[in-house]
Amino acid sequence: MTTETGGPAFPCEGGNKFISGNEIRKTLPSSGMTVRDYFAGQELSKMNAVACCDIPDAYARQAEHCYRMADAMLEARTK
Repeated sequence: MTTETGGPAFPCEGGNKFISGNEIRKTLPSSGMTVRDYFAGQELSKMNAVACCDIPDAYARQAEHCYRMADAMLEARTK
């Protein structure tokens, strides 16, 4: 597997302001999940996890598959 993440999927610049009591506070900027995590999650949403829940190591194999697909999608973005 790759260490390439694709960068932040939903970056927030400068943080957001919110009111807490009588003060205005600013949250810290957050990069959120990576593009690689987002792609893996999209692949996972297509899979039927219930169908193989009794198979040993099924969830680990599904997770590995999702990240392999995410890696392939990241690689395809560079072509």
